[in-house]
Amino acid sequence: MEIKIALLPGDGIGPEIIAEAVKVLDRVAERFGHRISYTRALVGAAAIDAVGDPYPEETHRICQSADAVLFGAIGDPKYDNDPTSKVRPEQGLLRMRKSLGLFANLRPVALFEALADRSPLRPEVVRGTDFVCVRELTGGIYFGRPQGRDEGGKRAFDTCTYTVGEIERVLHVAFRLAMTRRRRLTVVDKANVLETSRLWRETAQRVSAEYPEVKVDYMFVDNAAMQIIRQPTHFDVIVTENMFGDILTDEASVISGSLGMLSSASVGADAALFEPIHGSYPQAAGKNIANPMATILSAAMLLEHLGLDAEGRAVREAVNAALAAGIVTEDLTAPGARRYTTSEVGDYVAAHV
Repeated sequence: MEIKIALLPGDGIGPEIIAEAVKVLDRVAERFGHRISYTRALVGAAAIDAVGDPYPEETHRICQSADAVLFGAIGDPKYDNDPTSKVRPEQGLLRMRKSLGLFANLRPVALFEALADRSPLRPEVVRGTDFVCVRELTGGIYFGRPQGRDEGGKRAFDTCTYTVGEIERVLHVAFRLAMTRRRRLTVVDKANVLETSRLWRETAQRVSAEYPEVKVDYMFVDNAAMQIIRQPTHFDVIVTENMFGDILTDEASVISGSLGMLSSASVGADAALFEPIHGSYPQAAGKNIANPMATILSAAMLLEHLGLDAEGRAVREAVNAALAAGIVTEDLTAPGARRYTTSEVGDYVAAHV
């Protein structure tokens, strides 16, 4: 099979973790007889520094022409620490999602048995955790207008808006996903306070009639935040709006023992992008210490998205082999155990595909 992948390493540790995922993908291609071609493109602070635009038109064209996009991370302290900056790396990420029509973000949250003792939660609480959060990605408060400050700069405002169409399309993604799993869907909102959440709940109640096999429950976001920690095994598929999903999935990431273990997919009608959920971790950039597992697992999701289930499974089995053997970076190293570098972990996973 011929596979065209757009590579967007981005900022901070992005280039290092993308390099390890490519190493694993190349091994997959060798073992299963595929041909993978990569086209690199600029995004984020790297793109601002090079051409003054966090998501250049050339990058957009490269993403459009690829079978899938593999993305590293966005963010740089020189922009994070300057609230007056008019051009920011994160604008590139938001524009990329909007321009490519990536309206649904899928974030699997599962416990790796080898890491049960690394979770900050008790092993008996987290064992058996296996759910997916479906987050709406192109609407809500991140994109709503008007947004800004008044003339005196003393009052700031953001606007949260949703249309029925935006809600329906992501609900269908979540319901269809639930049909392939345990057929349980939790709709998370704040319908006791927010009008947009009431629209979400009304729409979900109507769409649920199309999926009678799926058991649906509704949960306010504050309760959901508590229940994800209290009893994560309760959940199968969660669907929610943009900002709630952003916060809840980062919270849920600690269940696995490290933010460096969680992969994600952002999908639309014609495009799909795969990325680790962590940020650019600039403090670790260039030190060869960042955990590449989330990016490697994102590559597994990419393969599965293309219908290459055996290939994706081979990558996941290699990751499990590395975890069982203790071939992990410093964020997962047991006391007294050796710390492996980013590239050593990538080498081990690739060798075991």
